[in-house]
Amino acid sequence: MMRTLLAAVSALALAGCATVGPDYSSPAPDAPGQSAFIGGESPAFTGDEPPGQWWSLYSDPLLDQLVQEALTHNTDLREAAANLARSRAVLREVRAGRLPSTTVSGTASYGRASGAANGSDEAMEDGEFYDIGFDIGYQLDLFGRVRRAIEASRADVEAVQAAFDFTRITVAAETARAYADACNAGRQLGVARRSVALQEQTYDLTRRLLEGGRGTALETNQAGAQLEQTRAAIPTLEAARQTALYRLSVLTGRPPAEFPQEVASCEAPPALGQPIPVGDGASLLSRRPDIRQAERDLAAATARIGVATAELYPDISLGGSIGATATAIGDLFTGGAFRYALGPLISWSFPNTSGARARVAQAEASADAALARFDGTWLRALEETESALTRYAKELDRVATLRRAREQSAEAARIARLRFESGRDPFQVVLDAERSLAQTETALAQSEAQLSTNQIAVFLALGGGWEAAPTVSRR
Repeated sequence: MMRTLLAAVSALALAGCATVGPDYSSPAPDAPGQSAFIGGESPAFTGDEPPGQWWSLYSDPLLDQLVQEALTHNTDLREAAANLARSRAVLREVRAGRLPSTTVSGTASYGRASGAANGSDEAMEDGEFYDIGFDIGYQLDLFGRVRRAIEASRADVEAVQAAFDFTRITVAAETARAYADACNAGRQLGVARRSVALQEQTYDLTRRLLEGGRGTALETNQAGAQLEQTRAAIPTLEAARQTALYRLSVLTGRPPAEFPQEVASCEAPPALGQPIPVGDGASLLSRRPDIRQAERDLAAATARIGVATAELYPDISLGGSIGATATAIGDLFTGGAFRYALGPLISWSFPNTSGARARVAQAEASADAALARFDGTWLRALEETESALTRYAKELDRVATLRRAREQSAEAARIARLRFESGRDPFQVVLDAERSLAQTETALAQSEAQLSTNQIAVFLALGGGWEAAPTVSRR
């Protein structure tokens, strides 16, 4: 009987090996919008593939150094690296389900054995009992439960890897943005201080004219009020620069007080000397980590349908044990103490399978949700990229317009001063011209700062920066 059962189980093991549940097929080839970007038609962009380390396009050694430090020491990256290590350890645990389990045991006890179990109607004598044994068990993965679990866990690891990569590109972009913010605040401070210097000259002029009897107190007070209004912008800009330095310090894994001193005096934000290479939708699909993460989450959810489906089928294990049992330690290694056992273990929840079928339905619903999440992630990535390209191209146009306006405002202010000094125009014309110049220069500095922000947003939307990144420090 036992031989027949073992033969049947062996035949089932050889003929089985069917993996239940749906086989995964990536939806990426059917994703929409993989042609050239609409916003990429601007001369500000090219269709070339963007480089992995996009910040190198700025040719700024200090920026390169800061990004390198952030990718090595950033605390968010350290946390993401730990999560990745954990997911890999989980995969190793799941893979262990393909291996046989072994147990070594040894017992010593004092008591009485059952007489009936030993074929006697008499009670057995009290005594000592010793036992040592080695047990081995192997689960026959006939319906692919373990294989599907490994498939799901492997996809989980790849999803966590994509999340880690997304953290890397975010850290790189935030570091570049903090550096640009500090430099842009420095530039705006320079603009404000130059406006203050110019208006101080005008204020001094009105005071001299008043003392000489040619001016009025009204003109002097108007010039002083405009001067103080311009000065009032300086503390806000100083605070903006300082907070950007603090943010940059934390991004690179240092306390706020240890901000890089060389950035504190920066007044020239990183600038590109060539159009931005943006690639197309197809390259975006393979490059953006959040899309890869959503696709891998879908693969894991699909595999878990197979794990749940396998619970509808029998669970069969083969087991065996060898050992020795004796009433004296010295007899454990004699032939009479030797024992062994071999046989299959079959368990099946039939006919109560309603719980298992409910778990299959749950897994199928989770896969449907993961597919919707992938579609939404892909569409939002396209929207984000197209929007970033459009904002950057339009801000470029705005900067060009404001630069022309600044030149005209500067010339108008120069002419107004000369005409006032010669007595040909009232002082109000000078005030208006200098106010217009200060406003135009401020608007230009703000637009150039926004241009830097939009530029980095383009690189972040394109999804590069995780390739060949340095190893994260665990300090």
